[in-house]
Amino acid sequence: MEEARTLSPRAAATRQRILDAALAEFALNGLAGARVDEIAARSGANKRMLYAHFGSKEELWLTVLERAYAAKRAEERALEVHDLPPGEAMARLVRFNLRYTAAHPEFVALLNQENIHRAAYLQRSAAVPALYSPLVDELRETLRRGAEAGVFRRDVDPLQLYVTMLGLGHFWVANRHTLSTIFGEDLGTEAALEARERHVVEVVLGYLRP
Repeated sequence: MEEARTLSPRAAATRQRILDAALAEFALNGLAGARVDEIAARSGANKRMLYAHFGSKEELWLTVLERAYAAKRAEERALEVHDLPPGEAMARLVRFNLRYTAAHPEFVALLNQENIHRAAYLQRSAAVPALYSPLVDELRETLRRGAEAGVFRRDVDPLQLYVTMLGLGHFWVANRHTLSTIFGEDLGTEAALEARERHVVEVVLGYLRP
């Protein structure tokens, strides 16, 4: 991020095109299957420029991964749930995580690939853990407000709850093609997403009920 701020407008634009192309290629083929030639061709840059900006395919992967996490966290922060009643705040967070995941299958693809690598690249990142510590604190505060208002139980682990919220959306999106085939119903439609949205909000709020 610091490097991008010191680049000329032309170089910054080239860097952004490379990142956009890399996101598409990595989401489609993973780190192992992605080709630097294809990323360069997609971005309209040459391989020399790609290596000048990022050093290696692996460093480019990590940068794309960090940016994907940061983009999601930025939208989460923009929700500003701290002024909402606890139940409404929690429902908004649940809906957001499902909707964001459904709207960004490339994010799901990146995470699935990084897990195949046992988070070997993410372990090198100081940026991503720093993004999510405040999120858990925000969730903890929402839980505290709900407990004090008598609408949430008092024994909830915010980290466990957040992982559950993520799982309720991630599994749906990551497996929607196989689930649609198995159950003979297109789970990629807006109607299916709305039904899932209602369900996951009810599941989370039902668990939190005192």
